[in-house]
Amino acid sequence: MAARAMSITGMIMPVDMRASARRPVAGITPEFYFLKAIDNSRLVKVADPQRRREIRMFSSAMAVFFLLVMFYAWQHFRSIEYGYQIEAQRVELERLAGLNRTLRLEEARLRDPGRIDVMARRMGLEFPHPGQVVSLNAGTAGDSPVMARVSPVAVIPAQ
Repeated sequence: MAARAMSITGMIMPVDMRASARRPVAGITPEFYFLKAIDNSRLVKVADPQRRREIRMFSSAMAVFFLLVMFYAWQHFRSIEYGYQIEAQRVELERLAGLNRTLRLEEARLRDPGRIDVMARRMGLEFPHPGQVVSLNAGTAGDSPVMARVSPVAVIPAQ
């Protein structure tokens, strides 16, 4: 019975059991595989114009699809980048507006006439006496001193 179990197609049986298993069994034939060398060097591939056209159409369709996807991705990422830039500029605008407000308050504090008067008195300054102040915007009257005078310029044409 063990010999019968070992006589399955493709099984290798031990040498001592081969003698008892020589009886032909119905339906089971041994299988043999031989290496057969095939020379395909003389075969020539026939060009198929329809297949070539299909491949060309598919390749061009895939290239157009790829370009559309890349264009969409480029637009999408640029819009995200622009959003970040807009937000950064909005934050910068708020920072500069706060700085401008601070500087205007400081300018108003520094221009306060009461503060200037107190600082001038501490430094030993006093109000000017009459005649010490000369207004530069005043008209040129004969009794007031003249700081500067504009005289007309004569232009002589070249000959």
